[in-house]
Amino acid sequence: MTLFGSSIEGSRKSTCVTALGSAAIGAEISNFIFRCFAIRFSHCDPAGIVYFPHYFDMFNGLIEDWYTEQLGVDYAKLILNDRYGFPFVRIETDFKRPSRMGEHLDLTLLLMKIGLSSLSVVIVGHLAGVERLRARLVTAMMSLETQRKVGLPHFLREKFKNYLKRTGQAQS
Repeated sequence: MTLFGSSIEGSRKSTCVTALGSAAIGAEISNFIFRCFAIRFSHCDPAGIVYFPHYFDMFNGLIEDWYTEQLGVDYAKLILNDRYGFPFVRIETDFKRPSRMGEHLDLTLLLMKIGLSSLSVVIVGHLAGVERLRARLVTAMMSLETQRKVGLPHFLREKFKNYLKRTGQAQS
């Protein structure tokens, strides 16, 4: 089965409705990092829809979980002990449909490209089989001591490659 240009296999079940359609609700998708975010009052503007900067907080949370749960790398340790940061250096987001308070938005993370010091990621937000948003993000690894970019270490590069192999390359 495919989701956004990548194959899906695995053993993790979602409690949210996924973009795989009603026949695949609860589909096994452990090869992906996948999160269900409850849209809360604090995420919304006066119209009751998600105020766009809150999506970027959700994206960052998804990426932190991805490092820990899918890559087996303690994200907090990378920042606090090893003194590396992973700032967004580019974000492009297509907002296709609004998300409203009380809904549960699924976010799926896919890789597009592994650079020398950067990582290109696609995050797809979907609800009940309908894509709500698609974000293309680039993060760059940097030293928190020097505030300069650094090359991705071999161990991280290998973990990124393994994830890419399991999930397939994202389509922008």
